[in-house]
Amino acid sequence: MGEYVTPDYISGNDIKLIRSVLGMTQKEFASFVNTSKRTVERWESSDEQITGPIVPLVDLLIKKNDYPESLRVPKMQYGLRLWYMYHDFVCTIIDIDELERKICIHNYFTNPFYRAFGINTEPSYEDYEEFLESRCIPETRDKLKLELKRLDIPFYDPIMIIEKTNGRMADDDFWIKIERNYRDDQLI
Repeated sequence: MGEYVTPDYISGNDIKLIRSVLGMTQKEFASFVNTSKRTVERWESSDEQITGPIVPLVDLLIKKNDYPESLRVPKMQYGLRLWYMYHDFVCTIIDIDELERKICIHNYFTNPFYRAFGINTEPSYEDYEEFLESRCIPETRDKLKLELKRLDIPFYDPIMIIEKTNGRMADDDFWIKIERNYRDDQLI
């Protein structure tokens, strides 16, 4: 036995079993494991042992079959969505209704260090505003008007600044992607 209790290989029947447990089609499973439908078909029809990165993933899914649901992108609740990222990993999705001053978050990390609001799992709109300001030029910065002019921003607005800078800060690897879903001021 190796250092971990994961199997060395799986079978095509194991792939069929986990798809059945997850209630996924071959196409859905292929999308989840980031491969082609053809690869899933080949795995399932093969009598050979399947090895590689799919093995510990299937082992994890058999033991924790609610895992795919924990990674699902929630339906957009409001017209503005911020994707708080660490490198290329989604840490927190933040949906915002600026008019009603409401926010809804979905964390993808258990470690608070990687979450937009740390240990706060139910942030207020004021917490959101503080978060935004923490990811952009401070309003008290010396020569702020020059910096805003350089960014082609007419006035201090954290969202506008983040749209230009992706909320990147010099000392970390976090950043923000902004998604809007409005048409004539209505959520689509």
